[in-house]
Amino acid sequence: MRGLLVIGHGSRRGEANATVRELARRLADEQGEEQHGARRWGPVEAAFLEVSHPDIAEGYDALAAAGCTEIIAYPFFLFDGNHTHRDIPAALDVARERHPATRWVLSEPLGLHACVVAAVRARLEDTLSGLVHAAGVSPAGRD
Repeated sequence: MRGLLVIGHGSRRGEANATVRELARRLADEQGEEQHGARRWGPVEAAFLEVSHPDIAEGYDALAAAGCTEIIAYPFFLFDGNHTHRDIPAALDVARERHPATRWVLSEPLGLHACVVAAVRARLEDTLSGLVHAAGVSPAGRD
């Protein structure tokens, strides 16, 4: 069975960690919608690289305990960097040592995926709309 490990950086701010947990919950609710007659993934766990729990080993343990032999690790990070190239794979390797019958694959972070660019545009539009309404000017910059 394939499981999904959603990995966030981890923060002392509970709201930041709640976002990672909520993403994991939403992906679990989708239950890895079927593709070509098979589910993409089964159980989903949230985990954190630093500061917060469950950490990557604890999340990996939970998926292995649920019967997952293949774990897709999704780094909920904006771009590729040391954490996604070095730290997360190292933590996954350590976690796998306790579960030798498993294997993991690391997904790419968000990066400049077309949906990210669309989301940035939407956030900018929200901001500009708020500025326009707050200033009492029309969206075209005219009164």
